[in-house]
Amino acid sequence: STWIRPSDSMRRIISETAGRETSSRSAMRAWITSISSSRSSQIASQYSSNAGWNSLERSPATEASLGPCPLGTVAGVDPSPLTLFSAPVREWFATSFPEPTAAQAAAWPTIAAGQNTLLCAPTGSGKTLAAFLWAIDRLGGAPAGPGEVTRPGVRVLYVSPLRALAVDVEKNLRSPLRGIELAAERLGQAFRAPTIGVRTGDTSATERRALSRTPPDVLITTPESLFLMLTSAARETLVGVQSVIVDEIHALAPTKRGAHLALSLERLDHLVTAAGGPPVQRIGLSATQRPLEVVAGFLGGRRPVTIVDAGAKKAFDLRVE
Repeated sequence: STWIRPSDSMRRIISETAGRETSSRSAMRAWITSISSSRSSQIASQYSSNAGWNSLERSPATEASLGPCPLGTVAGVDPSPLTLFSAPVREWFATSFPEPTAAQAAAWPTIAAGQNTLLCAPTGSGKTLAAFLWAIDRLGGAPAGPGEVTRPGVRVLYVSPLRALAVDVEKNLRSPLRGIELAAERLGQAFRAPTIGVRTGDTSATERRALSRTPPDVLITTPESLFLMLTSAARETLVGVQSVIVDEIHALAPTKRGAHLALSLERLDHLVTAAGGPPVQRIGLSATQRPLEVVAGFLGGRRPVTIVDAGAKKAFDLRVE
């Protein structure tokens, strides 16, 4: 099989001059309109299925389609994509899956380096696990680094435009967490499984109060619920956020919901940095995002974003008779 890894050509730093004004909702909407109006029809607006994100089974057709991509090069198999992780995570992964997918091998180095990352990969390529695994490892076993807030609070935000998808991700995270815990026990190493919480429009008032009193390490939410948290006392639970994962970003970028989320991401970053923390790492995921440069500009605003394109190329058989 072939592996697609970030090369110099893939590591395009997207530094948009648009988006200078983020102080109001109307300004953010104007910015999103300006960067996407001419090509917004090329960005898929429908939600794509994300079922089976933690399954690495690939058909021969899918394997063959993971060829060269516009922003990257195809290199030989990388023998060490898992060396970035702790021994319990490597042990769990090796006993659960035959090998990392091309999307995972390409994304892990940039995510581990703390770069803002836009990952384009087919459904079923393990891109959600690619985004989560580094955070899980860091939260479960690594000590707090310089500048990191150590008081209780949310460390990783997962934002999905679909409430049902958010619930599915929460359920799917339980399996790897338990597997890594067991691997750590076998190896005699310490690993504390990060706690997980969900806040959507269906979350009751009692559950919301519980999330504020005892915030989870990983919070799965929607753009609207994130906005409500930032405008209430619950925002104090977000001052230690280290990374935010935006799933199905193609469904948000050209819409008013996306403009609203862009404003929330700016407010979140201001909240964290004002408390003495580093800027929040942003990770965007989708299978159908195009054009990548525009979506990267939406994700990062004025910040640089590394594009990891592991998208599948369709093979056409055209005959004229």
